[in-house]
Amino acid sequence: MAVITTMIQATALVRKGSAARHAAGRSVFLKISGPDTARWSFIYKVPGTRKTREFGLGSFRELSLAIARREADKARELLRAGRDPIDARRAGLPTPSVPTFMEVAEQHIEAMAPAWKHPKHEQQWRSTLASYAYPVIGAKPVDAITTDDILAIVGPVWNSKNETASRLRGRIEIVLDVAKTGGWRNGENPARWRGHLAILLPACSRVVRSEHYAAMQWQRVPEIMPVLAAQKTVAARALRFLVLTAARSGEVRGACWGEVNLDQAVWTIPAERMKGGREHCIPLSDAALDVLREATAGRTMLPESLIFPSPVHERTPLSDTSLTILLRRQAWTDNDGRTITAHGFRSSFRDWAGESTHHPREVIEHALAHGLPNKAEAAYARGTLLQKRAALMADWGAFCCPTHGGRAVPLSRSSPNDRGGPQKTSLRRRTAR
Repeated sequence: MAVITTMIQATALVRKGSAARHAAGRSVFLKISGPDTARWSFIYKVPGTRKTREFGLGSFRELSLAIARREADKARELLRAGRDPIDARRAGLPTPSVPTFMEVAEQHIEAMAPAWKHPKHEQQWRSTLASYAYPVIGAKPVDAITTDDILAIVGPVWNSKNETASRLRGRIEIVLDVAKTGGWRNGENPARWRGHLAILLPACSRVVRSEHYAAMQWQRVPEIMPVLAAQKTVAARALRFLVLTAARSGEVRGACWGEVNLDQAVWTIPAERMKGGREHCIPLSDAALDVLREATAGRTMLPESLIFPSPVHERTPLSDTSLTILLRRQAWTDNDGRTITAHGFRSSFRDWAGESTHHPREVIEHALAHGLPNKAEAAYARGTLLQKRAALMADWGAFCCPTHGGRAVPLSRSSPNDRGGPQKTSLRRRTAR
């Protein structure tokens, strides 16, 4: 392959975007990792050894071929003096071509933010790095960051804020991996856990005991449903629907009429609104259909209309705080005296199904949109078990609201995937014959 001698040649290669490394003369190379993504590097032998190292010179967008060669000449001068350029850089010599940790982190956040499920993930990344990492290594070149730096960041909060510290460590590890991929770092990642920091820091399980969401005993759930039904508020209605569907708070609060097929009595939550990123169908019991009937009173059922909108604005989902305030106001507590949470009702449902019914475990786990822990078992359980889950949810609805009596949900006449938006069918109660 011909040696790159001009920027015109280099630009043409970078535009093609084929991952490769091209010689540019005088031990300078152009490392292309994708379309319009490339970096200059200088490859040399460590003085007194046969070991080869790669010294990052800078981004193709920021450095011309001539400047990259001049940077390589500076590194070559260090080699003549018996010094390793990478070690010299880590010792604090000026390294204008190597970005700082903050620069790499911010670039990574901007690149990944569109792919993250929720805007809060971007906010969490920026917040944790700004609070803990940037004050220590934000202005430091990414190739000069060591294990001591990582311990200086996560060590002080590892015992007191273990979950935060653990996530922070993982984010720093990702940023340093990005730096290595970009040609700015060599060697092992100092933020790596397994086989590295795991030797220096206690495991999470030994630092803090995991706290489960406060949940109501399943035997008490039928007692609270009439109390909620008597409160004609959107929050109370949403909480009833959450209990009866064993769904997560965000899934209920973001539900719109276009996700509900009344003919089949199925609520289909799209993949982008699910924690696991997979579409989830929930059969609706009589009691759940009653909640939807109440929600339609005096309202238009457009596909994009929210089922449980904010009382302030019809197009804004009900806030999670509304459910929390409702539960605190009722003063319902678990066995430890903690105020129960909306998420805890999923645990109530799971305990009821496991302790007082004969429904199979895989059906119960499907109802909660959980993946099976056994990979071999999960590989064969590819269906949705919709008919069996319909019976499970009908039993749960009858348990929570005994006045509804029989089991509902006709599912056999049409395909569960034939949703077609909100139906014109009335929300009358459907009892099994």
